[in-house]
Amino acid sequence: MTRDKEAVGQFFFDTTIQARPKGAKGEGQGTAHWNFTNPKWDGPSTELTLSVPPVRCDNALPGTSKIGCVMPYVPVLVYAKSGPYPELAKHIQYAQNTKHLPCKYGTTKYLTRLTAKDKIKKNRNKACPSSRHRPAGKQCDEYPFDSTWQGASTGGGHFSWRMINATQNEEGGKALGRFYLYNRVLEKDRFLVWIKP
Repeated sequence: MTRDKEAVGQFFFDTTIQARPKGAKGEGQGTAHWNFTNPKWDGPSTELTLSVPPVRCDNALPGTSKIGCVMPYVPVLVYAKSGPYPELAKHIQYAQNTKHLPCKYGTTKYLTRLTAKDKIKKNRNKACPSSRHRPAGKQCDEYPFDSTWQGASTGGGHFSWRMINATQNEEGGKALGRFYLYNRVLEKDRFLVWIKP
């Protein structure tokens, strides 16, 4: 643990949750330990131990071989109409509000992650087939995302598509990938999408 390149102590998180072999996941309790040792202070602290809420640890996240843990909760992906992907955000807001598609923040109509590449491709091809004309500088954006069970093919055919700025579509998709990674969103995990002004 460091602050401004100055050591302040050590932090450990202990758990007996099994997350091996690849694909494994488990739930249980963990314990966090802190010990502050900065010599500029009066003296080292005694170790502080704190039980934390239940956690899930896994070795099943696509895109990484690292084991990680998260506290069970429904994560929220945030896009803003005033942010770097305004056309993407406006399309999702339209799809949620006008077409009543799932995953709007504040509801329990969640999206659930899909990781099977063949099903993701079917979702993408149904919502945005190659035959659909792309104007210069535009790409076809689909909602719900092709990487969800609510996608155009796996979700029963209720979806929205729109031609949006190609860079925004690509970068917004990368933001979704980072969201999955940072929140360790696994197969069939639930999440919401919040469109901010």
